[in-house]
Amino acid sequence: MRVLCSDMPSWKSEKHASHSFWMQFIEALVVFSLCAKICGCSDVDELMSTYPLIDGHNDLALQLRIRHNNYLSQVDLRNLSKVSTDISRFKAGHVQTQMFAVYVLCGAQQKDAVRLTLEQIDVVRRMCTEYQEFELVTSLQELKDSKDKGKIACLISIEGGHSIDSSLPALRMFYQLGVRSMGLTHSCNTPWAESSSTFYPVYKRENNSLTSFGKVVVEEMNRLGMIVDLSHTSWNTSFAVLSHSKAPVIFSHSSSYSICNHSRNVPDSLLLELKKNQGLIMVNLHNTFVSCRDEANISHVADHFDYIKKLIGAESIGIGGDYEGATSFPHGLEDVSKYPALIQELLRRNWTENELAGVLRHNFLRVFEQVERVRDQLSSNLPSEVQIPFEEAHNPCRLVLRRPDPRSLPSDQSSGSEGGLPGLLILATVLVLSRIFLIE
Repeated sequence: MRVLCSDMPSWKSEKHASHSFWMQFIEALVVFSLCAKICGCSDVDELMSTYPLIDGHNDLALQLRIRHNNYLSQVDLRNLSKVSTDISRFKAGHVQTQMFAVYVLCGAQQKDAVRLTLEQIDVVRRMCTEYQEFELVTSLQELKDSKDKGKIACLISIEGGHSIDSSLPALRMFYQLGVRSMGLTHSCNTPWAESSSTFYPVYKRENNSLTSFGKVVVEEMNRLGMIVDLSHTSWNTSFAVLSHSKAPVIFSHSSSYSICNHSRNVPDSLLLELKKNQGLIMVNLHNTFVSCRDEANISHVADHFDYIKKLIGAESIGIGGDYEGATSFPHGLEDVSKYPALIQELLRRNWTENELAGVLRHNFLRVFEQVERVRDQLSSNLPSEVQIPFEEAHNPCRLVLRRPDPRSLPSDQSSGSEGGLPGLLILATVLVLSRIFLIE
């Protein structure tokens, strides 16, 4: 068989094309192998299915109050409009555990904060027990078990120490209702801790950001196994707590002050103390805390992760989105379904699978485990009976229980014969209480 010379270029071209194809294939395989070394999972969905997210802060309960007056029977939590959170989007975002914030406005301090807090705990407990996709959890083991059951675990956190009305018994009763974390302040000072905000001019103190009673609150939280949350507290309060707490603490929804110098963010000096405490900063996604502007993008958020990782290590980082509490979020992170986009950006920045497993889940589990370990170590301690000095928490709605003195009542209320029905009721109350206090 004769081979024509004119056929040779064509044969060589085919051989060259085949060789080029295999070289490109090998290069792609090498790139894939390198990516697999960085992340053992083939894609973000696989990574987040293996290590589903524990998110540190979500204010859905607040939105249920504002928009629906807590009428759960009138909403479908699987598909909610006008908010950034629902069950369908939790699943899309690989959110397996959500710390739901129980928040009441600072204006309720000195008034009915405790009642309002109870009502918000009620709505969280209801939504996490009435929907089969959710499961209310109160321990590390229950949280782990919920993952195996394919449930979205609900943890309850009180956002603001004003909710306990400076009462350790109230704190303990909240724990009995399932609360496992509490932020010491919101945007108002309490009689015993200082806020990062100066919006409410209440309980101002000089050089006393965590009072002696505030230290007892931290001690009682350690004894109970309740996670201390320092988001919203002043830097001085945070330093004081970090030096006093026996257990690791968290910033449930705060970011880096060095990247965005907002008072709600955490400065380097505090981050270094947090590392010593083995605590956790769960990065907030709100535009104002991320870029210090009204607009932000995923890259701005990732900058916080990179910076904190370089300063104190990836093992000190989590995620606390602040959805439903904040009003604006970065492009590409508009709701809870978008978390994979953030993880994709961190992968692009060469974060390893182990680092991301920590950020998504393992770092919080470690903190929770250590908080429970401290609780077990303190199990022989009796509940604290310390009461805040009356002058430190005095307000018009704070009653001192003592035997009523009829002589102190106005003259038109001291006798039922002239005071009408109100006078009769007050007199009857005085007589009954007097009888109670006279019983030995």
